[in-house]
Amino acid sequence: MHLHHNRFSLRSLIIVFGLALSLASCQSDFIPKPKGYNRIDLPEPAFLPLAGDLPYRFEYSKYALVEADRFNPEEKEWINLHYPRWEARVHLTYKALDGQRTTLKAYLDDALSLTSKHQIKAYGIDEMVVRTPAGYAGMVAELTGEVPTQFQFLVTDSTSHFLRGALYFNTAVKNDSLAPIIEYIKSDVMHLINTLDFSTSEFASRQK
Repeated sequence: MHLHHNRFSLRSLIIVFGLALSLASCQSDFIPKPKGYNRIDLPEPAFLPLAGDLPYRFEYSKYALVEADRFNPEEKEWINLHYPRWEARVHLTYKALDGQRTTLKAYLDDALSLTSKHQIKAYGIDEMVVRTPAGYAGMVAELTGEVPTQFQFLVTDSTSHFLRGALYFNTAVKNDSLAPIIEYIKSDVMHLINTLDFSTSEFASRQK
């Protein structure tokens, strides 16, 4: 798969992301670069298929609970993947696109703006433009430092679907002991991205 791993300004990232939308898809999964940390006993990764009337499908960790976003009840397609063992959650927000590039750019601008807000406290932000096995364009951002979210991503088919996700902990993340847990959940999220599918959604047929 074609993978670019560089630091980008927000403007250049939008340009590169736009170019990525025209690339041919690859069949191999994207796997983030591993990092070395002290060993912590973590469960063997295992995954379940997402169920429910949602505009997307993917496989998620069996150790996470799928919960509705109680802070935005009007957004029926927004969910949390809650890891009760570590009081962590991956917050997923979804927007339908109308096929216009201006709409896609607006959502891209908003997502990238949310990431840039953490630059003040972040030691660094590594951003990567990716292509999923299903042919969707995406971007993942890894943040280091005293930040509320350590990992963010977005995936889109560029015409109908736009999905964004962010990892949060309910506790302070200054302690490096959380690093192995963060890496574990990031790996789960990459599995989510690599199994993401908009085409099988029953939701899409209701909007026609």
